[in-house]
Amino acid sequence: MCNRKKIFMLLTLVILALAACQKDVQNPLNYQLKPFTYVDQNNKDYGLDNLKGKVWIADFIFTNCETICPPMTANMSKLQQELKKKGIDNVEFVSFSVDPENDKPAVLKSYINQFNADSSRWHLLTGYTQKEIESFAMNNFKIIVQKPKSSDQVIHGTKFFLVDDKVTVKQEYEGVKQVPFEQIINDIQIVQNNAK
Repeated sequence: MCNRKKIFMLLTLVILALAACQKDVQNPLNYQLKPFTYVDQNNKDYGLDNLKGKVWIADFIFTNCETICPPMTANMSKLQQELKKKGIDNVEFVSFSVDPENDKPAVLKSYINQFNADSSRWHLLTGYTQKEIESFAMNNFKIIVQKPKSSDQVIHGTKFFLVDDKVTVKQEYEGVKQVPFEQIINDIQIVQNNAK
Protein backbone atom coordinates (compact mmCIF):
# COMPACT_ATOMS: atom_id res chain seq x y z
CA MET A 1 0.00 0.00 0.00
CA CYS A 2 2.84 2.34 0.87
CA ASN A 3 4.47 1.75 -2.52
CA ARG A 4 1.22 2.58 -4.31
CA LYS A 5 1.00 5.86 -2.41
CA LYS A 6 4.57 6.73 -3.35
CA ILE A 7 3.97 5.86 -6.99
CA PHE A 8 0.75 7.91 -7.01
CA MET A 9 2.52 10.89 -5.45
CA LEU A 10 5.42 10.56 -7.88
CA LEU A 11 3.03 10.42 -10.84
CA THR A 12 1.16 13.47 -9.50
CA LEU A 13 4.45 15.40 -9.24
CA VAL A 14 5.43 14.41 -12.80
CA ILE A 15 2.03 15.54 -14.13
CA LEU A 16 2.32 18.86 -12.28
CA ALA A 17 5.86 19.38 -13.60
CA LEU A 18 4.75 18.67 -17.16
CA ALA A 19 1.80 21.04 -16.80
CA ALA A 20 4.18 23.74 -15.59
CA CYS A 21 6.28 23.47 -18.77
CA GLN A 22 5.30 26.43 -20.90
CA LYS A 23 4.12 25.53 -24.39
CA ASP A 24 3.39 29.14 -25.40
CA VAL A 25 4.16 32.63 -24.18
CA GLN A 26 1.93 33.84 -21.37
CA ASN A 27 -1.28 35.54 -22.53
CA PRO A 28 -0.36 35.51 -26.23
CA LEU A 29 -1.76 38.34 -28.36
CA ASN A 30 -2.04 36.20 -31.52
CA TYR A 31 -2.45 39.10 -33.99
CA GLN A 32 -2.07 37.71 -37.51
CA LEU A 33 -0.01 39.99 -39.74
CA LYS A 34 -1.10 40.92 -43.24
CA PRO A 35 1.41 40.75 -46.12
CA PHE A 36 3.67 43.76 -46.66
CA THR A 37 6.77 44.69 -48.66
CA TYR A 38 8.61 47.93 -47.98
CA VAL A 39 12.16 49.23 -48.50
CA ASP A 40 14.96 48.78 -45.95
CA GLN A 41 18.01 50.88 -45.07
CA ASN A 42 19.90 49.25 -47.96
CA ASN A 43 17.21 50.44 -50.39
CA LYS A 44 16.13 46.82 -50.98
CA ASP A 45 12.63 45.38 -50.85
CA TYR A 46 11.98 43.62 -47.56
CA GLY A 47 8.74 42.26 -46.21
CA LEU A 48 6.71 39.45 -44.78
CA ASP A 49 7.95 36.95 -47.39
CA ASN A 50 11.50 37.51 -46.07
CA LEU A 51 10.31 36.91 -42.51
CA LYS A 52 8.18 33.79 -42.94
CA GLY A 53 9.65 30.91 -40.96
CA LYS A 54 11.69 33.30 -38.78
CA VAL A 55 11.23 34.65 -35.28
CA TRP A 56 11.54 38.43 -35.10
CA ILE A 57 11.24 41.51 -32.92
CA ALA A 58 9.54 44.65 -34.26
CA ASP A 59 9.18 48.24 -33.15
CA PHE A 60 8.16 51.64 -34.49
CA ILE A 61 10.63 54.55 -34.47
CA PHE A 62 11.78 57.59 -36.45
CA THR A 63 15.21 59.16 -36.81
CA ASN A 64 14.22 62.74 -35.98
CA CYS A 65 12.69 61.66 -32.65
CA GLU A 66 13.69 63.87 -29.72
CA THR A 67 12.50 61.66 -26.87
CA ILE A 68 11.76 57.92 -26.88
CA CYS A 69 13.27 56.53 -30.09
CA PRO A 70 16.98 56.76 -29.18
CA PRO A 71 16.49 54.74 -25.95
CA MET A 72 14.19 52.29 -27.77
CA THR A 73 16.78 51.71 -30.47
CA ALA A 74 19.56 51.40 -27.88
CA ASN A 75 17.42 48.82 -26.03
CA MET A 76 16.80 46.87 -29.26
CA SER A 77 20.56 46.86 -29.87
CA LYS A 78 21.13 45.65 -26.30
CA LEU A 79 18.58 42.86 -26.82
CA GLN A 80 20.35 41.85 -30.02
CA GLN A 81 23.68 41.72 -28.15
CA GLU A 82 22.17 39.76 -25.21
CA LEU A 83 20.75 37.19 -27.63
CA LYS A 84 24.15 36.86 -29.29
CA LYS A 85 25.83 36.31 -25.89
CA LYS A 86 23.41 33.44 -25.24
CA GLY A 87 24.12 31.93 -28.66
CA ILE A 88 20.69 32.85 -30.03
CA ASP A 89 21.62 34.55 -33.26
CA ASN A 90 18.76 33.49 -35.53
CA VAL A 91 16.39 36.33 -34.56
CA GLU A 92 15.55 39.12 -37.00
CA PHE A 93 14.87 42.73 -35.98
CA VAL A 94 12.52 45.06 -37.85
CA SER A 95 11.97 48.75 -37.14
CA PHE A 96 9.19 50.50 -39.02
CA SER A 97 9.74 54.22 -39.54
CA VAL A 98 6.73 56.28 -38.52
CA ASP A 99 8.08 59.29 -40.44
CA PRO A 100 8.58 57.89 -43.96
CA GLU A 101 8.68 61.29 -45.63
CA ASN A 102 11.95 62.10 -43.84
CA ASP A 103 13.31 58.62 -43.17
CA LYS A 104 14.70 57.63 -46.54
CA PRO A 105 16.95 54.53 -46.70
CA ALA A 106 20.21 56.48 -46.41
CA VAL A 107 18.91 58.33 -43.34
CA LEU A 108 17.89 55.04 -41.71
CA LYS A 109 21.29 53.50 -42.51
CA SER A 110 23.11 56.42 -40.91
CA TYR A 111 20.80 56.23 -37.88
CA ILE A 112 21.26 52.51 -37.18
CA ASN A 113 25.04 52.78 -37.52
CA GLN A 114 25.07 54.88 -34.33
CA PHE A 115 23.80 51.96 -32.22
CA ASN A 116 26.41 49.21 -32.56
CA ALA A 117 23.82 47.02 -34.24
CA ASP A 118 24.16 43.95 -36.45
CA SER A 119 22.35 45.44 -39.43
CA SER A 120 22.56 42.17 -41.38
CA ARG A 121 19.71 40.99 -39.13
CA TRP A 122 18.06 44.37 -38.50
CA HIS A 123 15.94 45.96 -41.19
CA LEU A 124 14.68 49.53 -40.81
CA LEU A 125 11.73 49.95 -43.13
CA THR A 126 10.28 52.87 -45.06
CA GLY A 127 8.82 53.40 -48.55
CA TYR A 128 5.17 53.97 -47.68
CA THR A 129 3.01 57.04 -47.03
CA GLN A 130 2.26 58.49 -43.62
CA LYS A 131 -1.34 57.32 -43.97
CA GLU A 132 -0.19 53.79 -44.85
CA ILE A 133 2.05 53.40 -41.78
CA GLU A 134 -0.67 54.77 -39.51
CA SER A 135 -3.14 52.23 -40.88
CA PHE A 136 -0.56 49.39 -40.91
CA ALA A 137 0.42 49.95 -37.26
CA MET A 138 -3.19 49.96 -36.06
CA ASN A 139 -4.41 47.05 -38.21
CA ASN A 140 -1.45 44.76 -37.55
CA PHE A 141 0.07 45.71 -34.18
CA LYS A 142 -2.92 47.54 -32.59
CA ILE A 143 -0.91 50.70 -31.85
CA ILE A 144 -1.43 54.34 -32.71
CA VAL A 145 0.86 56.20 -35.08
CA GLN A 146 -0.08 59.81 -35.71
CA LYS A 147 1.81 62.79 -37.13
CA PRO A 148 0.25 66.10 -36.04
CA LYS A 149 0.31 68.80 -38.71
CA SER A 150 1.69 71.32 -36.23
CA SER A 151 4.82 69.30 -35.28
CA ASP A 152 7.75 67.43 -36.81
CA GLN A 153 7.43 64.83 -34.05
CA VAL A 154 5.31 61.68 -34.48
CA ILE A 155 3.09 60.13 -31.82
CA HIS A 156 3.59 56.36 -31.71
CA GLY A 157 3.63 53.31 -29.46
CA THR A 158 6.77 52.35 -27.56
CA LYS A 159 6.40 48.58 -27.44
CA PHE A 160 8.63 45.83 -28.76
CA PHE A 161 6.69 43.03 -30.45
CA LEU A 162 7.63 39.35 -30.65
CA VAL A 163 6.50 37.77 -33.92
CA ASP A 164 6.67 34.02 -34.48
CA ASP A 165 7.62 31.97 -37.54
CA LYS A 166 3.97 31.90 -38.64
CA VAL A 167 3.91 35.74 -38.76
CA THR A 168 1.73 36.01 -35.66
CA VAL A 169 2.37 38.75 -33.09
CA LYS A 170 2.77 36.72 -29.91
CA GLN A 171 3.59 39.35 -27.27
CA GLU A 172 4.45 43.00 -26.61
CA TYR A 173 6.94 44.45 -24.13
CA GLU A 174 7.95 47.83 -22.77
CA GLY A 175 10.62 49.26 -25.06
CA VAL A 176 11.80 52.45 -23.32
CA LYS A 177 12.30 51.92 -19.57
CA GLN A 178 12.55 48.73 -17.54
CA VAL A 179 12.68 46.57 -20.64
CA PRO A 180 12.13 42.93 -19.55
CA PHE A 181 15.12 41.53 -21.45
CA GLU A 182 15.08 38.14 -19.70
CA GLN A 183 11.36 37.67 -20.33
CA ILE A 184 11.75 38.59 -24.00
CA ILE A 185 14.64 36.14 -24.40
CA ASN A 186 12.68 33.41 -22.60
CA ASP A 187 9.65 34.04 -24.84
CA ILE A 188 11.84 33.99 -27.95
CA GLN A 189 13.13 30.56 -26.91
CA ILE A 190 9.58 29.28 -26.32
CA VAL A 191 8.49 30.51 -29.75
CA GLN A 192 11.60 29.02 -31.39
CA ASN A 193 10.98 25.67 -29.69
CA ASN A 194 7.38 25.71 -30.95
CA ALA A 195 8.68 26.29 -34.48
CA LYS A 196 10.78 23.10 -34.43
